[in-house]
Amino acid sequence: MVLLRLRPNAAAELAADIEHGSAIISATNGKTTTARLIVGLAESGGHTVVANTAGANLLRGVTSTLLAADRQRPRPDLGIFEVDEAALPATVAQLQPRVITLMNLFRDQLDRYGELESLVGLWETMIESLDPSVTLVLNADDPAVASLGTNRANTIFFGVDDDDVLRGDLAHAADSTRCRICDHELEYNGTTIGHFGRWHCPNGDSTRPTPHIAATKVDLDGVVGQTVAFRLPEGAEVSSSLQLPGLHNAYNAAAALATAHALGLDPAAVAPSLAATAPAFGRAEKVRVADRDVLVLLAKNPAGVNENVRTVLLDDRPLHVLALLNDRTADGRDVSWIWDVDYEQLLGRLDRLTVAGDRAGDLALRFHYAGLDTDRLTVINDPATALDAAVANVPADSTLYVLPTYTALLDLRSVLTERGITSAFWSNEQ
Repeated sequence: MVLLRLRPNAAAELAADIEHGSAIISATNGKTTTARLIVGLAESGGHTVVANTAGANLLRGVTSTLLAADRQRPRPDLGIFEVDEAALPATVAQLQPRVITLMNLFRDQLDRYGELESLVGLWETMIESLDPSVTLVLNADDPAVASLGTNRANTIFFGVDDDDVLRGDLAHAADSTRCRICDHELEYNGTTIGHFGRWHCPNGDSTRPTPHIAATKVDLDGVVGQTVAFRLPEGAEVSSSLQLPGLHNAYNAAAALATAHALGLDPAAVAPSLAATAPAFGRAEKVRVADRDVLVLLAKNPAGVNENVRTVLLDDRPLHVLALLNDRTADGRDVSWIWDVDYEQLLGRLDRLTVAGDRAGDLALRFHYAGLDTDRLTVINDPATALDAAVANVPADSTLYVLPTYTALLDLRSVLTERGITSAFWSNEQ
């Protein structure tokens, strides 16, 4: 912040020294994990990378990362930066990246971003100002994101083309469900996550682009990870194992391979490195607390929580869950979004639920209306006390699943760090 006050174009000046330029990744969900995957791919391809792996994704965070890299030896020759959705235009203006990867847009922090349409419009305006040489990497399965590549030649699409993971009707809380050209309601031949899927406009004005890189076979291994087969450009195929569970991480891996391709790397050659990327803090991160396994899944908006709920349900044992809800600035002050989460899917499998955080009472009320028996529910606001209470109820052969919002994740991380269980969240853990 001090540097940008003294030298407003500092990020541009520092980024200009990166020999092979930069790639920027932005999305509502998954940008931290995807950026880490891309870093692994780039390093396996021989690059020395500078990246904001701590997740500080505003312009000041990117600038701090570049400033630190100015002293790095050997000097980085490639930049990989995850960037906040609303901060994207200003960051792109300074960094002038070679590649911009836009993965998804979901309702999130409405008090900060406004409705989804405002972000789509912001991104559209930014793209109109780009040099034609900049490559866009876009999610073909997200109608709003895919529309950003309309009439732009230098675009690479990614998606999921596995019929076995298709779901039926749209979720009731799906977001981008109308044609961007005629505003008619889109039709789907199957969905995957939220409003992702095989979509088309019945008027013929828009349709899902064919992905250049697609996950064609997704074999989920419970909450442990998955094996994904990918179709690459020119019909090549490659398969890789991931330490990351859930269908959303198949999308993240496809986005990472598409970005690597846009950067000039051979996706078939670097794909094996996907297996080496461990979960980022709070993104399917596993720790041990009092001799019990604890799996932490950041959950901060309806689409993200619903996918984490589906991931948790891959465990066929009785479930023990700790859900933490805060309403601080970084979370969004309005917590009404919890009523659009399909928590009801958990009810038949929940052995014990503990709710915590600044708005623990709101979560308790949500589960009460969902139909959860009160004898299976514990309400404790303090995260440290709630963690201990939840862990105490977990059998030795089971796992505690923790679903925190963003600042609640930071609170929990502080507790775990104070106890020597984890290191500070800003360290680059692999």
